[in-house]
Amino acid sequence: MLKAIRQILAVPELREKVLFILGVLVVYRFAANIPLPGVDVLMLQNLFAQNDILSLLNVFSGGGLKGVSIMLLGVAPYISASIIIQLLTMAVPALERYQKEEGEAGRRKFSMWTRWLTVPLAVVQGFGMITLLKSQGVVPSLTPILFGSMILTAVAGTVFLMWLGELITEKGLGNGISLLIFAGIVAGMPAGASRFISTWDASQIFSYLLFLIVALIIIVGVVFVNDGQRIIPISYAKRLRGAQVYGGASTHLPLRVNQAGVIPIIFAVSIIVIPNMAATYFAQANLGKWSDIAVSVNVFLQNPWIYSGLYFLLVVVFTYFYTAVIFDPFKIAENLQKQGGFIPGIRPGTATAEYLGKIINRITLSGAVFLGAIAVIPSILQSVTSIQSLTLGGVSILITVSVVIELMKHVEGQLSMRNYEGF
Repeated sequence: MLKAIRQILAVPELREKVLFILGVLVVYRFAANIPLPGVDVLMLQNLFAQNDILSLLNVFSGGGLKGVSIMLLGVAPYISASIIIQLLTMAVPALERYQKEEGEAGRRKFSMWTRWLTVPLAVVQGFGMITLLKSQGVVPSLTPILFGSMILTAVAGTVFLMWLGELITEKGLGNGISLLIFAGIVAGMPAGASRFISTWDASQIFSYLLFLIVALIIIVGVVFVNDGQRIIPISYAKRLRGAQVYGGASTHLPLRVNQAGVIPIIFAVSIIVIPNMAATYFAQANLGKWSDIAVSVNVFLQNPWIYSGLYFLLVVVFTYFYTAVIFDPFKIAENLQKQGGFIPGIRPGTATAEYLGKIINRITLSGAVFLGAIAVIPSILQSVTSIQSLTLGGVSILITVSVVIELMKHVEGQLSMRNYEGF
C-alpha cells in the first residue's frame, strides 16, 4: 500500500488527479453539512430509527438526507433519470438505433437528456421528501415561501452534486457518482462508531461477534464475487491473404458473475421506497377510509420479513433485467462470427448466442442471490439480535468494497501505462 502511494505521488499527472478528486470530495462533504432551516433534529433521529428505507436512501444521498442538508436528495434523482433513459432506450427501437448509429455523439446526447430529466425528477422527489418530513413533524413550521425555497435548494444541491460527479469521472479514476456515495458512507463511519461505543452492552457480546463475523464474510464475498469470472475459450480460424496467414490464435471471453454491480440494489430501492412514502403520506392526510388503507399498507411494509422478502425479490429481478441491458449474447455472437472467432464445440451464429445466453443466465443467478442477500442481511440481523444501535449496512459494505477495488484497478492501470512509457 505504501509503495503504491509513493508511486502515485511520484507521477505528476496522477498526483494532480488524486489531489483534484480529494479537493472535490472535501467541497462535497462541506456542502453536505449545510442544513436546511427549520428542522427538528430530535424528531429526525426518531424517524430514521424507525424507518429502514430512509436509511437506505440516506446511503445514496451521501448522508445529506439524515442531516436534511442542501444535499437532501443526493444523486437519487440522477440515478432515477438514468434508469428511465435506459428503460426508454430498450422500449423504443428508434432510440436504440440512434444510440448505436451515432456512437460517441449519441452517448453525449443521452447524457444531456439524463441531466435535463434529473431536474424535474429532483423537484418531484424534493416535494415528496419535504412533505413526508413535514407530516412526521421534522419540519414543524413550514410556510409556502420556506417550502418553495427548500425545494429549490434541494434541486440546486442535486445539480451541483451531479456536476461534481462528472468532474471526478473526467479524471479517469473511476465513476464520480460512486465515489461521492463512497465518500458519504466513509464520512458516516466515525458517527456510527461513536454511537456503538455509547450504547455498548457487555451482555450482547455474542451478538456483536455475530455482526463482526457477518461483516467479514460480506467483505470476502464481495471481493470474491466482484472478481469472479466464467472463462469462455475463443478460437480464431486461420485465414490466408496473399502470402500471409492471419488468425489461428486462441483467447477467452470473461463473463463476470456480477455483471450489474450495485445497480440492481439502486433500482430496487428506487421502487420499494415509493409505496412506503405514499402510504406514510396518505396515513397522515386524514382522508377517512383511504387513510385507514394507507395505515394498513404501511404496517404491512414495516414488517421486517415482508420488507426483506420484497426487497430480495426486486434485487434478483433487477439483476437479471440490468444484465440483459448490458449483455447481448446475439451481438457478441455476431461480432465473433465477423472476426472469424468461434467457441470450440459450438457452431457460430445462433448456436453461439444461445450457448452464451444459457451460461450468463446460470452465473447471473448466483450473482443475483448474492446481491439480494447483501441487501436484506441488515434487517434480518436486527430482527434476530434486536440490536438497533448497531447497523450492519450490507449495501454500504458492497459499495465501499466495490469502489475501492475499481479505484485500485484504475490507479494500477495508470501506473502500468507510465511504467511502460518509462521503459
